Amino acid sequence: MPRMTMIEAIRSAMDVAMGRDDDVVVFGEDVGYFGGVFRCTQGLQQKYGRSRCFDAPISELGIVGAAIGMAAYGLKPCVEVQFADYVYPAYDQIVSEAARLRYRSNGEFTCPIVIRMPTGGGIFGGQTHSQSPEALFTHVSGLKVVVPSNPRDAKGLLIAAIEDPDPVIFLEPKRLYNGPFDGHHERPVTAWSKHELGEVLEGHYTVPLGRAEIRRPGAALTVLAYGTMVYVAQAAAEETGIDAEVIDLRSLLPLDLDAITASVNKTGRCVIVHEATLTSGFGAELAALVQEHCFYRLEAPIARVTGWDTPYPHAQEWDYFPGPKRVGEALIETMGA
Repeated sequence: MPRMTMIEAIRSAMDVAMGRDDDVVVFGEDVGYFGGVFRCTQGLQQKYGRSRCFDAPISELGIVGAAIGMAAYGLKPCVEVQFADYVYPAYDQIVSEAARLRYRSNGEFTCPIVIRMPTGGGIFGGQTHSQSPEALFTHVSGLKVVVPSNPRDAKGLLIAAIEDPDPVIFLEPKRLYNGPFDGHHERPVTAWSKHELGEVLEGHYTVPLGRAEIRRPGAALTVLAYGTMVYVAQAAAEETGIDAEVIDLRSLLPLDLDAITASVNKTGRCVIVHEATLTSGFGAELAALVQEHCFYRLEAPIARVTGWDTPYPHAQEWDYFPGPKRVGEALIETMGA
């Protein structure tokens, strides 16, 4: 089985989808000739031609708006917004058009588009290249939101997203592109070639949207995480010695509530970890769901470990980033409550 970085797995997913279906088109800023700022689309224009993989003007609103029109016409666009921080000019198109098209047409039209975006920090990108805006999309009826944490899932989830008849927001944690990251920035990076989840099947396969995965079995406490925070949570559990069960949500909408409730009902304790800011972050929705469905089995208050309610700083990146020390403190406190 070949080993891939997440970049290579995402590229492989688009390659497979384009090879299987001529209606799949890929475009965005620098996506064609240049191969994307992170090289996720490298080689696709040479293989499929400039009518199926092409560069777009520097206009996120225009990129997404054109994709919606293509989707209504019958194509299946997979577009790249260069950084998640740049999506805001396109937000109206996503919310008012893409998410509503099936509903407002009474099912006559669907909007099979995928909007790929590198997300999160950990690369010294500062306030305009490090944001995690997933909660802005999980609030919108009609959208699906996916956050892979490894190459194997990334390929299967992206193929599933491209084949889905409705719009999917596909958020790619850029700190994981070349290897898993446990939050210890002072350590050398481990390459995906040395990690079991770097093994990626060749050809076509899908990972179903809406199905979480247990990354670390445990009985004492449940950690709900996604993206980069999956590895931070695993590191915190190992370093504190707490028998924590780490759930990789993978898909935020649809959400695998059954997996969440089964774990929390078993452990009786829950810590939620995400990189986005605290207030109105997706962790608030997770906490509400756990409280609603697991209240009588909870033995301690639900804890959240997140980014701070400030713009993402450049100089103090590791004070903002929810590292294993902060997560470990939350685990210890929750166990002692």
